[in-house]
Amino acid sequence: MAPRHLLIVDDDAGIRQLLVTFLRRYGFQSRQARNGREALDEMRAGNVDLVIMDLMMPEMSGLDVLREREKDRSLRRIPILVITAMNVHQAREDVAGKRVSAVLGKPFDLTALLAAVTSSLVGADLPEPVAA
Repeated sequence: MAPRHLLIVDDDAGIRQLLVTFLRRYGFQSRQARNGREALDEMRAGNVDLVIMDLMMPEMSGLDVLREREKDRSLRRIPILVITAMNVHQAREDVAGKRVSAVLGKPFDLTALLAAVTSSLVGADLPEPVAA
């Protein structure tokens, strides 16, 4: 199986590097973005199987990325896993209906993160259902 390509989006360089280093041990290749604007650019450039994204970032938030993603059919196929320092219950309400595969609070357990990444990638290549 070909390596999966992840996009790590967080304004905290330490968190980005932690995730890149940890996930590399499991065969994932990762790129990084510091904010939502960079994330959208990377997503549009292609070769992204999963986005791991913070919600609260400068310049363009994760919620803004989710809104933009809904407008662009080509981006909707990319699963997004949210990591956030916000209240997790509130974050889940904020992302409801926006095709988010999981929401994890910071600080997060790396084992739980790996499980969420794996789960998010299952079926990620399936086409969108056709409206009846």
